[in-house]
Amino acid sequence: MKVGIDSYCYHRHFGEVYPGQAAPETLLSFENFMLTLEGLEIDGISLESCFIPRFDASYLSAIKAQLDELGMERVYAWGHPDGLEGGKNEAAYDEMIEHIAHASAIGASVMRVVGSSLRYRSEPHGPQLEKLTRMFSDATALARRAGVKLAIENHIDYNSDEILQLLKDVNSPNLGVNFDSGNFLRVLDDPVEAMHKLAPHVLATHIKDLRPVKGVPADAWHFFSCVPTGDGLIQNEGLARILSQHGYEGFLAVEIDFLHPAYEGREDWVVRESIRELRAIAANL
Repeated sequence: MKVGIDSYCYHRHFGEVYPGQAAPETLLSFENFMLTLEGLEIDGISLESCFIPRFDASYLSAIKAQLDELGMERVYAWGHPDGLEGGKNEAAYDEMIEHIAHASAIGASVMRVVGSSLRYRSEPHGPQLEKLTRMFSDATALARRAGVKLAIENHIDYNSDEILQLLKDVNSPNLGVNFDSGNFLRVLDDPVEAMHKLAPHVLATHIKDLRPVKGVPADAWHFFSCVPTGDGLIQNEGLARILSQHGYEGFLAVEIDFLHPAYEGREDWVVRESIRELRAIAANL
């Protein structure tokens, strides 16, 4: 099993700071972030498009060349923060279609996509899923022509049964899942049970480990906050084992969003510890 990271681990350093988080002393450019990859001893990278500064052909070609030189697998990640807004945002759909070409340009055969988010979670899901079925049915046909598969992420919006139903309704080999272990816990859907249902469809991952934060309201999305892999509640070794049994060919991508106060400001250390733990998990499969 291969190991990688998602660039969202460093969102504070790219300039996206959540309320309640401290801003970093210095910002990180995308170019300097790319220079750090070789020292992380990883096999793959998921690049969040929201942090890529340009999308002209020459810039994307340079990203591809750099990743090719590193021999690194890659996922192109579109949709932060609200994706298609539960199927209500046609302009976002058009943007998603444009980004399929960007994914192809950097040599990514998988593109993470977002159908909704926590912002729309309390609205009725049935109408959302009907709209998303139409959108993804059209999008997967276009993605197939580009040699790209779309991987929908559970973005603190839908549970595993709803994701599975969406996959069945679209019924395309070019739509799969970007399985986010932490986000299933955040909607109180057991990650291991979710993986048993979705493993045959998983094209990419976000591997989080989470612990509750004392003093944060239980209905706040970051009540479960990120800790190093192996230091939280999620059975990530069990998830990796299920993936292995289903012949998963991608990588386990560490992702951090809201760090637990015990690790505040220590993204780089948490990332490296999580990589080390996932390497150990991979060795035991």
